[in-house]
Amino acid sequence: MQTISAPHVIQFPAWMARGATRQSDTRPASTPNEARRSFAKEAGIFAQGDQAQSYYRVMAGTVRTYRVLSDGRRQIDAFHVPGDIFGIETGGVRSMSADAVEPVTLLQYRNQQLAELATDDPEFVQQVMGAMLQSLERAQAHIMLLGRKSAVEKLATFLLGISDRLSGLGCVDLPMSRIDIADHLGLTIETVSRSLTQLERARYIELPAHRRSIILKNISALRRLDS
Repeated sequence: MQTISAPHVIQFPAWMARGATRQSDTRPASTPNEARRSFAKEAGIFAQGDQAQSYYRVMAGTVRTYRVLSDGRRQIDAFHVPGDIFGIETGGVRSMSADAVEPVTLLQYRNQQLAELATDDPEFVQQVMGAMLQSLERAQAHIMLLGRKSAVEKLATFLLGISDRLSGLGCVDLPMSRIDIADHLGLTIETVSRSLTQLERARYIELPAHRRSIILKNISALRRLDS
């Protein structure tokens, strides 16, 4: 039986909320208080239980954040793509782990620097808030997906979402494996494979041979499944 964890609700510190409004461009501007970090494929960025001293912005590549459940299963919370911010915690301890799905380049910001920037660079903090609000909206939608949708509907929602975030052109180069997708959608890898085949037979998608790309051939039909 599938276990669904309670959503991780983000409660922003009061100093972040002062004068903060949602921005149309939620990608933070560059600041002098950042460090560029690179990680190889499958390298760990931080681990569940670590001290939470930094947060990150993805510049290139894809990052997965996940929890390990008490029975040893992995639940992938999200995939973070260029422009996304991840790693902000309300407490002092990491609630999730983060790994590089593929080679990644990140900008690292120290938590105390964000507190200083609340006064020195409020526009940057507003942009961080906007990015975190988008992440929260995606997390809430993911909880609904886990609890209410069939396997095929979950996969349609995932493909549309990742296409919109990565390209929006109807052809998605998936950096993550089918095991990753299964752990994100609360499915088995066999169910993911069967669902992809079902969508391909219905001519909703095309699966090119020997590639991780997926062509979304009938986006309107996929959106009907998504809704």
